[in-house]
Amino acid sequence: MMISNAIARRMRDLEQYAPMLTAPSDLDEFWSRTLERFKDKPLHSTIELETTPMRTVEVHRVTYEGFDDTPLSGWYIRPANVQGERLPCIVMYHGYTGSKGYPEEYAQWTALGYAVFAMDVRGQGGETGNHLASEFGMSAGWLSQNILDKEKFYYLAITIDALKAVQWVAEREDVDTQRIAVYGASQGGGLALITAALSDIPAVAVANIPNMCHMDFGILNSESSLKEAAQFVSRYPEHLQQVLQTLSYFDMLNLGDRIRIPLLVSCGLKDMVCLPETIFAAYNRIRANKQIAVYPFDGHYVGPYHTRRTMEFLQQHFG
Repeated sequence: MMISNAIARRMRDLEQYAPMLTAPSDLDEFWSRTLERFKDKPLHSTIELETTPMRTVEVHRVTYEGFDDTPLSGWYIRPANVQGERLPCIVMYHGYTGSKGYPEEYAQWTALGYAVFAMDVRGQGGETGNHLASEFGMSAGWLSQNILDKEKFYYLAITIDALKAVQWVAEREDVDTQRIAVYGASQGGGLALITAALSDIPAVAVANIPNMCHMDFGILNSESSLKEAAQFVSRYPEHLQQVLQTLSYFDMLNLGDRIRIPLLVSCGLKDMVCLPETIFAAYNRIRANKQIAVYPFDGHYVGPYHTRRTMEFLQQHFG
């Protein structure tokens, strides 16, 4: 008789983890109204060719508008030898405090024959500012901006920005609109999940070590950006319930059942930033064609093995 080891027991507990939902009663109405509000908002986009050291890749610098009039900066990158072809495209969202980086960072994806659109998250480490006005004081970082008002909250702004990124891609004549993926890690993984839940444009999603999941647990235990919400509540304890309620509108624990497309998720059992409980809480709610790659000895980290697995996942669906 085989004795179950500690890893197997941990996995069994996570696979059965089903915390109570925190969804407010008007969750569906809020998102229906919000998506309708932004559906026809113009992108006001610009695009210009960028010179890079790469000979086999064509790079364009893009700006577009999402939630407000902030010019959001992005890279649109295509293999240079496929002019006139409608290519699959991966929309990339970066992790907290990061940026879209340099175009060279996406060469592995163009080597697969795919286009890439990588966007800056507003106000963080990239070339994009933030015109979102602050209605109340903030703790360190960006997460707590307007956290007392779901209609003006930072997460609403970056969610709409992410949704408008896939809209920009879908309007490209050189993109195969049936083969658009959303991809990200950590904060970017959360944005990939919420975009997959709220948009009918993406065909597949990859959410590595995603944030924005089971956030009532995360604010209590995580070393992620949610600690900024904890710092805010530590300063203003009278606002705890309002903070939790605002977060609940953007929590993939509550929105996960909206995802209907093939999905790949990753999780590290030693991750203290995006804790396994938070990821599995959302993952277990998803009823789509899904798979999760669990790495027992990894922390908040996406290794090269999983990058290859992601490539194989995308090739399976896009060719």
